[in-house]
Amino acid sequence: MSSSTLPTPAPPTEAPVGRYLLYLVLAGVAWGTAGAAASLVFAASDLGPMALSFWRCAGGLVLLLAALRLRGPRPAALAEPRRRRVLRIAVTGIGLTVFQSAYFAAVDATGLAVGTVVTLGAGPVLIACGARLLLGERLGRGGIAAVAGALAGLAVLVLGGDTGTVRPTGVALALLSAAAYAVMTVGTRRLGRDGGGDALTGTAWAFAVGSAGLLPLALAEGLLPHGTHTPAVLGLLLYVAAVPTALAYALYFTGAARVRSATVSVIMLLEPVSAAVLAVTVLDERLTAATVAGTALLLSAVAGLAVAETRGRGRG
Repeated sequence: MSSSTLPTPAPPTEAPVGRYLLYLVLAGVAWGTAGAAASLVFAASDLGPMALSFWRCAGGLVLLLAALRLRGPRPAALAEPRRRRVLRIAVTGIGLTVFQSAYFAAVDATGLAVGTVVTLGAGPVLIACGARLLLGERLGRGGIAAVAGALAGLAVLVLGGDTGTVRPTGVALALLSAAAYAVMTVGTRRLGRDGGGDALTGTAWAFAVGSAGLLPLALAEGLLPHGTHTPAVLGLLLYVAAVPTALAYALYFTGAARVRSATVSVIMLLEPVSAAVLAVTVLDERLTAATVAGTALLLSAVAGLAVAETRGRGRG
């Protein structure tokens, strides 16, 4: 066979959007398990939210550095301009630090129900506004309906049970957490949509920034756990660092760079769904009608946005 008749290799193509949606779904579910693990840590030790956030970032950093070493050098095709790389690291690192620490502080100040509904309820709204202003993304009627359904489901899920006392300081901290989450999501999308960059390396740098920012707060709060259940606490800390942190954030930043920001924000509402399931199955909390209804609404909204995103990419 002559060289002229040899088949021409097909050019490399970007992974289908369905793969990135799956990454985001897995990240959201994994994030939900962090809440149950944190509850067990707080119950078995004297660690506070800042110390737990620090160990989450520091442990995730160590695991990602080990993964990067095993993987070896990244392909040259994934290189990106130095200035954009530094900006992306700063945006994701600072956003991650403020998002986590402000959320835990809000829960501590005003309770889990109010802190969660304000943070995760305001997040999609702020992200949609940011994506419209900075990225020119349009939700469309289907997207608006899905976001509304997701917010309704979240409100039913979180507020269906006993609510905590609303304190202005806690609400302000929750809004700060939501704003940081919006900056992180829109920034990741804006700086990653043109290709280039490496999600694993960028996530490791974000954890390095987060660890450095959280260390002084963790030291002031109490860095090391004490108590009779220290081995179990260390095991929980290792889990939190590995699954809902190193793995989940690597999947999140990979998917968020390729999927519309509003879609990302709604899919990430799978976190409270996952947390609600674990609360019933692991922490023996009672399954209520509000839990079932809220979970159904959230899952319907996530499925609707995923279908809309896939169809939109197919037409593109």
